[in-house]
Amino acid sequence: MKIKRHLLITLFLAFLVTRVGKAQELTKDACQEIGKFLDRVAKTEVSIGHITIDSVSMEKNTLKLFANINCSYIPFREDNVAEIYQGVKALLPSQFAKYDLQIHTNQRCIEELIPQALRTKKDKKAKTFTPAPKTPLVTPLSHPYIPTHGLGNRHIALWQSHGFYYESKLTRWEWQRARIFQTVEDLYTQSYVLPFLVPMLENAGANVLMPRERDCQTEEIIVDNDGCLQGNSTYMEKNGSKNWIQGSEKGFAHSRARYINFENPFQEGSYRAIETIKRKKEKESTAEWTPDIPVSGQYAVYVSYKTLPNSADDALYTIYHKGGTSQFKVNQQMGGGTWIYLGSFGFEKGKNNQYKIVLSNRSDKAGRIVTADAVKIGGGMGNIGRGSEEEISGYPRFCEAARYWLQWSGAPDSIYSDSQGKNDYTDDYKCRGKWVNYLAGGSPVNPTEPGLNIPIDLAFAFHSDAGTTLNDSIIGTLGIYQTDSYNGVFANGASRYLSHDLTDLIQSNVVRDIRSLYEPRWSRRGKWNQSYYEARVPRVPTMLLELLSHQNFADMRYGLDPRFRFTVSRAIYKGMLQFICSQYHTDYIVQPLPVDNMALQMINENEIELTWQPVADPLEPTATAEKYIVYTRIGDNDFDNGVLTDKNSYRTQLPSGVVCSYKVTAVNKGGESFPSEILSAGRSFHEKGTVMVVNGFDRISAPADFVGIPPTDTLFAGFLDDLDHGVPYIKDISYIGKMKEYRRSVPWMDDDASGFGDSHSNYENKVIAGNTFDYPAVHGAAILKAGYSFLSCSDEAVENKHVNLNDYKYIDFILGKEYQTKIGRGNLKPLEFKTFSKAMQEAISNYCNQGGNIFISGAYVGSDLWDNRLAPAKEDDKKFATEVLKYKWRAGQAATEGKVKCVASPALSFSGKYTYYNELNADCYVVESPDAIEPSTNEAYTIIRYSENNLSAGIAYQGKYKTCILGFPFETLRSAVERENLMHSILTFFSEGNHTKPVPSKDLQMKIND
Repeated sequence: MKIKRHLLITLFLAFLVTRVGKAQELTKDACQEIGKFLDRVAKTEVSIGHITIDSVSMEKNTLKLFANINCSYIPFREDNVAEIYQGVKALLPSQFAKYDLQIHTNQRCIEELIPQALRTKKDKKAKTFTPAPKTPLVTPLSHPYIPTHGLGNRHIALWQSHGFYYESKLTRWEWQRARIFQTVEDLYTQSYVLPFLVPMLENAGANVLMPRERDCQTEEIIVDNDGCLQGNSTYMEKNGSKNWIQGSEKGFAHSRARYINFENPFQEGSYRAIETIKRKKEKESTAEWTPDIPVSGQYAVYVSYKTLPNSADDALYTIYHKGGTSQFKVNQQMGGGTWIYLGSFGFEKGKNNQYKIVLSNRSDKAGRIVTADAVKIGGGMGNIGRGSEEEISGYPRFCEAARYWLQWSGAPDSIYSDSQGKNDYTDDYKCRGKWVNYLAGGSPVNPTEPGLNIPIDLAFAFHSDAGTTLNDSIIGTLGIYQTDSYNGVFANGASRYLSHDLTDLIQSNVVRDIRSLYEPRWSRRGKWNQSYYEARVPRVPTMLLELLSHQNFADMRYGLDPRFRFTVSRAIYKGMLQFICSQYHTDYIVQPLPVDNMALQMINENEIELTWQPVADPLEPTATAEKYIVYTRIGDNDFDNGVLTDKNSYRTQLPSGVVCSYKVTAVNKGGESFPSEILSAGRSFHEKGTVMVVNGFDRISAPADFVGIPPTDTLFAGFLDDLDHGVPYIKDISYIGKMKEYRRSVPWMDDDASGFGDSHSNYENKVIAGNTFDYPAVHGAAILKAGYSFLSCSDEAVENKHVNLNDYKYIDFILGKEYQTKIGRGNLKPLEFKTFSKAMQEAISNYCNQGGNIFISGAYVGSDLWDNRLAPAKEDDKKFATEVLKYKWRAGQAATEGKVKCVASPALSFSGKYTYYNELNADCYVVESPDAIEPSTNEAYTIIRYSENNLSAGIAYQGKYKTCILGFPFETLRSAVERENLMHSILTFFSEGNHTKPVPSKDLQMKIND
C-alpha cells in the first residue's frame, strides 16, 4: 500500500508540473527570435549554419534552452557568455523574468564550454590532465638557457596528415590526396610541422614525438652492436669499473635492406647493458657509435635502447659533430624499443673519430642499468616492401605514410596494421591514434595497456581540408575533437571535454592571428564533436585541425607563403602552450620573435662587436626578449651551442684568414625564438681594404599568382612559377611541380583526374633550396680570397642608421630575389621586400656622393623599380637607379640558360664565363627571372651579358665614384671558383684609380677608440 500511495503521489506531482509547464510554455516565435539573436552573435566570430532552439525544459525555477550543435561552434568567453544571457533574457516573455536561465549546447551549458585557460575563476572540482613524470624522455644539457614558463617536461605527439602509401587495389604506390596547387596534402602539412611548429615546441622545452620521419636527409646510417649492413660504421665498447654484458631480451638488428610482412627490426637483434656508477673515483664505461657518413650535411640523430625494470632515467649521450659536442640525458625508463630523436647535427663525409655518438654509464644513482642498441643517423629512403612484388616506394622516408615509419621504428603490427596487411590506406589513418596510446601505454595516461611508458600531454593531427569555391572566398579553418569514447573520461577521470578546450584555444589563436596579420575575412568554421578516428582513439586531449582547403585557390594563395606558415604554426604552439599550462595551473610566457637590425663592426684590430635589436610581438604581450644567445660558426664548421648574454651586443675576437659567422636568438622564460639572419666577418692576413657586406635579401614568399579580373576574365587563376617561384624559408619539402591547369571550371572527378590546380609531379620527392639567410658568408669567402677583410650587417641596420655606409670604402649589397611582394589577396598587409627602400636610397646616395664603391647584385634590381606586377613604377625609384647607380632596366625574365659571359669594355677589365642556378635544386635558391640591365650614362659600360641572347646582365660605372650592378645574384654562381674570380675582378675595378677614402663616422670612431 505504501508503495502504491507513493507512486500515486509522484504521478500527481508530475501532472501538476506538466500543467504548470504548459501554462508557461515558451512559444515557437520566441524560440525563433532567440535563435536569430544567437545567429547574430555567432556571425561576428564563426561561419556556421543557423542556430536553433531545439527544445525547452523547466525545472522548478530554472528555464533550460537546448540549442543545436551549431551553437557550440561559437568560441565562448566570459564576456560574450554574459552578453548572450543578457540578450536572451531580454527576449523572454515577462512570465519568465524570475526564472534562472541555462543555455545548453553540445551537452553542456555554454559557460562550461569556456576553456579553463580563459576563465578568471577556476573550477577547483574539475580534474585536469597532468601526467608529467619527474624526468622527461630527453633533456638537452648543452643548451645555455632553460625555459621555466614554457613546455619543459611535457610530451606532445603530433603528425602531419597522410603520406605516400601502397594501394593494393591498384598495385602501386601513390599519394593519398590529389596533386593540386603545386603540392599535395601528404607533403603540404609537413611544410608547417617540420620547419616551424616542431622547432617552436622544442624551443619551449617540449619533447615532440612523431609517427613519420622528420628528417628530409635521404642518406641514412645505422650503427649497431649487431653489425652494420652498409658502410664501415663501427660500434665499440670501453669497459671501466663496470663491464658491458649481452642483454637477455631481443633488440634491434639491421639484417636486411627491405622489410615485409610485419618483420620487426627491433625483434631481430640484441642489445648491450651495463650497471651505472656514481662515484667520481670509479672509471666510466662507454659505448661508441662511429658512423661512416656518405655525404657531408645535416643529419638527425636517433638512439635506441631497451627499457628494463631497473633502467636509469639519466643515460648520458654525447654527440660529437661539426659544431662541437652536445650532451643529452635520456630517461631509459620509457621509450625503449624504438627510435628516440635527439637533434640534428652537421657531419663531414667519411669515417672520422671526430664525429661519433657516445653513451656513458655515469649516473646520478649507482646500481641502475643503462642499455645500448642501435643509432640511426639521417632520414633515409623507404625500406618497407609491399604487395606481391614486395615493392618499396623509392621515395625518401619523410614522404611516406606513418604506417611504414612505425614498422621501421619497432611498433607492434597491431598498431600499424589494423587490417593485417590488407589495406594500407585505412591502416595509416588508424595507426596514428593507436600509436599515441602505444607511446603512453604503461604510463598514468594509459596504465592498462602495454607500451612505451611515455606520458603524453596532448596529441595533434594537422590536416588540410577539401572544398572549393569558384570565386575568391576562403574556406577557412575547422577544428575536430571527440568526447564520447572511453565513457567520456581520460584515465585519471578528467573529462574528454578537455579536447574541446584544446581545439578552441588552437583554432582561436589561428583565426585571430590570420585575421590580424593577413586576411580579415578568414573563415572560422565549426568545432566538430565527431567520431573521427584520429580524434576518437587517443587517450589524451586531442585536436584534429583542418587548417584550410588545399583544393581552394583563395586559401592556397596564403597557404603557399612561408610567412603564413610561420604565423599559423606560432598560433598552434600558443594554443598548445595555453592549454598545457592551464592543466598544470602554471603561468605561461610565449617565446620571443627573432631579432633584427643586426650589425658587425670592428672595435679594434682583431675584435668585433655584434649588435641587434629585439622585435616586439603585437599579438602577444608576454613574448618579450629578456636575454639572448649568440651562436658562432668558424669556417666550414657548424654553429656551436651558443653563449648567453643579457645585452643586445656581443664582442669577440676575430681570427685572421677565416670566415666567422654569427646568429642570435632571443630568449625569455617561455623559450627561445627562431634564429636571426646570419652575419659573417673575416680578417685578411694582408688586408687591401675592408668591405661592408649589407644583406638586403630577407624575402620569403609564395609564388606569383594571378586572378582573372571580373567581369570579363573570371575563368582563369593560378600560380605562375616560371615568372616567380617565390622564396621558401630555408628549404621547401612540399613542392611537387608547377601548376598546369588554370581553368577554374574544370572539376576534380578523383585524385587521378586533372582538375583546376592540377600540377606536375617532377619535384615531389625532392627538397628545394630557399633563402638560408646565410649569404654574407658566401660573399665574404670570395672577398677574403681576394685579399680584403669584410664585415656585414642587415639592411635594417643601414636604414635605421645603426650602420653608416660612409665608414667603408667598399660596399657589397646583397639583394638576392628581393622584390616587392604581397601575401594572399594583399588586402591588409602592405607589400614587403622592396629592393631599395626610401631610407636605403638615401644612404646609398650619400655614400656615392662621398666617393664610395658599391657592388649590388640581385635578380630584380631593375624590374622591381620599373615593372613590378604589384607596385606602380615611381619616377623617384627609376631616377635613383639611373642617376645614382647608373643603370636602367631593359627586360625581366631575360634568360633561362643560367649562363653569363664577361665582355670587353673601355678601361674596364672583366673576364670569364660564369653559371648560376637557373633550375630548382637542393643547394641554392633558383634564379628563374633574372633582369637585363643596361648603362644609363656614357660613363657606365656593360661588363657581362647573358650567353643565350647577349642581353646586358651587368654594368659598371666609373666616375666620381664607382658602381657595379648585376642582374643576377652573385651568391647563386655555382662554384666557389667562379665567385672568387668575379669578386676579384670587381674589387680590382674598385681599387683602380684614386678615390678619397671615406672618413669614419663619429659613432664608429668612438667604438674604435673605446
